[in-house]
Amino acid sequence: MAMRRVAASGLRAFASYGNPSLLTRQLHASPGSKKIVGVFYKANEYASMNPNFVGCVENALGIRDWLESQGHQYIVTPDKEGPDSELEKHIPDLHVLITTPFHPAYVTAERIKKAKNLQLLLTAGIGSDHIDLNAAAAAGLTVAEVTGSNTVSVAEDELMRILILVRNFLPGYHQVIKGEWDVAGIAYRAYDLEGKTVGTVGAGRIGRLLLQRLKPFNCNLLYHDRLKMDPALEKEIGATFEEDLDTMLSKCDIVVINTPLTDKTKGMFDKNRIAKMKKGVLVVNNARGAIMDTQAVADACSSGHIAGYSGDVWYPQPAPKDHPWRYMPNQAMTPHISGTTIDAQLRYAAGTKDMLDRYFKGEEFPAQNYIVKDGQLASQYR
Repeated sequence: MAMRRVAASGLRAFASYGNPSLLTRQLHASPGSKKIVGVFYKANEYASMNPNFVGCVENALGIRDWLESQGHQYIVTPDKEGPDSELEKHIPDLHVLITTPFHPAYVTAERIKKAKNLQLLLTAGIGSDHIDLNAAAAAGLTVAEVTGSNTVSVAEDELMRILILVRNFLPGYHQVIKGEWDVAGIAYRAYDLEGKTVGTVGAGRIGRLLLQRLKPFNCNLLYHDRLKMDPALEKEIGATFEEDLDTMLSKCDIVVINTPLTDKTKGMFDKNRIAKMKKGVLVVNNARGAIMDTQAVADACSSGHIAGYSGDVWYPQPAPKDHPWRYMPNQAMTPHISGTTIDAQLRYAAGTKDMLDRYFKGEEFPAQNYIVKDGQLASQYR
């Protein structure tokens, strides 16, 4: 089964994912105006405070003038949920949908079925699990993201969170703003990072960068991944491959989640797997909230089996006010911010513009950006 790219000579058919029937959705833009919809978070008064703050509704990746000068229609909205949302109104006739992991528009099979003109789904950032990828493949769509655009941003953030948890930083900060002074209340569970065993579940671009940044701290570095690193890189970083995940978890003082959300990883950290981790383990998760069993994490934090949990990913997003992670002890949670620094925004805005330009011209995207292409999911999502 394959989905064929349109050549300049004309339209070629797409083969449906798992179905021999042919679809006729073009991969590049046919002549004429295209309707492009972007879903971003609303920045309000912050939108004007930094000219490079392009990842919000108000600044819309900085591509509005460029798109409209070519005759395309560009609609942006933060309103993405439910049958009466602004996004839902545009589903039937949009050609391109741009979303972000930070304010995800959940592109379900039902929405894909309604989107008769949809050709291209772009993620401004990294992580396209808010899209039903199997349904996108079956419909003959192309899904792409700006691979590498926020890897440095996320890896730096993970290192920060490790130190925040290890040093028991947040209780000290809270003491200061409350006018308190109780050194014992912080020191009794503050440690050095040096000498600790840190394991990353997933050692792709972000996981490798984190391991490289941890090396100067003289930690014992472990990693579990479906692919083993090149031996030279492994030696340079000083990390040891662990083929069995549970074996690695039992050794770790600190566990960092760096694996994509797939059918196989969804809910993989449930009550049973958490029980295999060291009592008092620290966990950092900037990957995806749904990789964790929400209540199992909250319970483990309450019991002390997880001594500290930090991350910026939740399920769903935005997280509801009653989400249990907001109220569990020893957490250092934030909204989904690690991959949307100003530097990352400029990178993923530029990458989105580049792919749109290629789409209009009927050109291929950078190979690493494809998540669904020719009816096939990228290897990390299989």
